[in-house]
Amino acid sequence: MLDQGQQESHPTKAIDVRDVVRQALEEFVRGEHQKSEPAYKAELEDERRRRESLESRLNQLVEENRKTRAQAEEADRNSQIRTELQKLGVAKVDLAFRAVKDDIVRSEDGRLLTRDNDNSMQDYLAKFVQENPELLPARIAGGSGAQSTSKPAAGVSSVDLNSIRPGMSKDELDQVRQEISRLASQAMRGI
Repeated sequence: MLDQGQQESHPTKAIDVRDVVRQALEEFVRGEHQKSEPAYKAELEDERRRRESLESRLNQLVEENRKTRAQAEEADRNSQIRTELQKLGVAKVDLAFRAVKDDIVRSEDGRLLTRDNDNSMQDYLAKFVQENPELLPARIAGGSGAQSTSKPAAGVSSVDLNSIRPGMSKDELDQVRQEISRLASQAMRGI
């Protein structure tokens, strides 16, 4: 048997064994944590790259959306200007449009106004057309060197399509042939 001195030394050895076991477990946990840490770091790095990629793509889409909206607004503005010029009777719409397109802008509330003094587009274009009557169609067609646009009545057709039938006389057939020949020659000349 053990004497009391030996029994007292034994509990101190048990405490040392516990400390050793605790230290061993802590070292094991630290080792496992260090082994798994590179995998966590790699996973975090992959997530960071994916997030940055998605943010970059989102920024690209936002920019494309902004450009598309700007183009749509520009097309709508151009269309409204051209429509108003047509309503005012402008014959040379493209020429007038090029002259006024930079003077008309869209306001914050979406209306089209002049760049300088905030007049409405309609008022500005009406004034522009009054100041530039050469953009309107000619009131009197003609003048020096003008050619007539009406077709001359070179000969009144005496042949009716319903009168062409089998068994016509030779004179009637000759008259139909001459009329067809006259119409064909006029068509070839562009009259």
